[in-house]
Amino acid sequence: MLQYIRKKESQFLYEKNILPEHPTCAERVYHAFLCPPHGRVADIIVKLLLGLLAWLTALSVFKDDALPGGNIFALLVLVYSAFIGGYIMSLIQIPPLLGMLIAGFMLRNVPRINIAGDIDPRWSSVLRNVALTVILTRAGLGLDGKALRKLSKSVLLLSFLPCTTEAISVGIAAFLILGFPWLWAFLLGFLSGAVSPAVLVPFMLHLQEIKLGTRKGIPTLLIAASSLDDVLGISGFTILLSVIFSGSPLWFQIIQGPLEILMGLSFGLVIGILFWYFPERQNADLSVLRFVFLFLGELVAVFGSKAVGFSGAGALGCLTAAFVAAHKWRQPRYDADRVKASVVFAYMWTFCQPLLFGLIGAEVDLQSVNRETVGLAVGVLIIGLVVRMAFSVLAVSGAGLNFKEKLFTAIAWLPKATIQAALGSLALDTARALKATPEVILLGEKVVTIAVLLIIITAPLGAIGIGLSAPFLLDREPSTAENDEESGLSPQSRPKGIAEVLVDAQERAGMLTPEDSNL
Repeated sequence: MLQYIRKKESQFLYEKNILPEHPTCAERVYHAFLCPPHGRVADIIVKLLLGLLAWLTALSVFKDDALPGGNIFALLVLVYSAFIGGYIMSLIQIPPLLGMLIAGFMLRNVPRINIAGDIDPRWSSVLRNVALTVILTRAGLGLDGKALRKLSKSVLLLSFLPCTTEAISVGIAAFLILGFPWLWAFLLGFLSGAVSPAVLVPFMLHLQEIKLGTRKGIPTLLIAASSLDDVLGISGFTILLSVIFSGSPLWFQIIQGPLEILMGLSFGLVIGILFWYFPERQNADLSVLRFVFLFLGELVAVFGSKAVGFSGAGALGCLTAAFVAAHKWRQPRYDADRVKASVVFAYMWTFCQPLLFGLIGAEVDLQSVNRETVGLAVGVLIIGLVVRMAFSVLAVSGAGLNFKEKLFTAIAWLPKATIQAALGSLALDTARALKATPEVILLGEKVVTIAVLLIIITAPLGAIGIGLSAPFLLDREPSTAENDEESGLSPQSRPKGIAEVLVDAQERAGMLTPEDSNL
């Protein structure tokens, strides 16, 4: 009897059942569920257990808020739905963030579900900014100083030329096609002109990891320009909003853009240099303290800038502080010999990614869409995007890029999400708060509709475009013994195809960049 039990038991043990060299689909499925749990099944069980423990902890602390219909419960459902959406997209070789956006969108807009409606807007805003801080810090740590110095002129051109020309073209088109007043038309133009670092930066970090386009500094160029692009878009929008509703003095709004750039650069420079010397290099907890200091400093930049009314300075301060700190940390005398701060940020991004994109997707509310505006609005947005792509190519003409690389830059400069989700409803909220006329409120509703359309169209289009075009439009940096010695990496072969560019962040545990090994 005992032998019979052991014989049957062996049929369900992982160690006793080795897959054949060419297994069938049925054999793969059978093998996946053998005991003890292993591979993807074990990974799924771990994530489910983590979710269960997190929910039970939340239930113990927050009580009713962690039950269905509560804020905490809705956040947990959103994060896990985004994980699942990203995983499904990765299986069909589509960028995972698209699945995360769709998951958040569905939780907001599917009838009788609307779980995202239970999320407290204040929690959503804070969590989105924390996640954005993580990815911007990783971006700053990964910036290539040599490439940035070489491409400084192109960074400025790419920051201002496409955004400005798109704002002008959308403004003119909105005036002629949608019948917007001039001020409202250009307000819409600057709203549509800001690129989304949340969509762009993760792809650029992965390109740095696999050394696509790094020889000419393309990822560094796009990361650095994205923060300045956002400052311009936010500044133009807030200036026009102030003029329309007569809020802050016009002269102050006009100088706010340059002030935000100056504040962001100054804060980042001071904090970055401070982190050269604190914590001191002999500290036994150097790596941990570097991470804590940098993370808290970046949070101060993002939330502090919003608190003082200069929200555009936060992202630039994040990038600058991380870049300046990393410049010294890469030097051998300042290197930490334990877990690097950048590695911790990389793992944090694994969990922040579904949170960020799930929440952005949940910000898109189809009930706010004015159906009469949709058709003409799409036409206006297409005009703006075409102009943006054309001037993006023009902006990098002096950067030594070939046509394929210029085309990739134009594609990478398409996605919009973060700024539009944050500012899209601001004009409507202001109009309602001031009890404006019905005509002004209607204009605010149209701006919200177009912001929603902009996210729906450009976030997936840009994400898919970047992921699919990168292996074909960018060249891999040649592997040299000198580069390998400096980076501490072994030579990497050229990516086999799209799947490697679009590999799920969960599987590669945070998309480490080559520079991560030295920070």
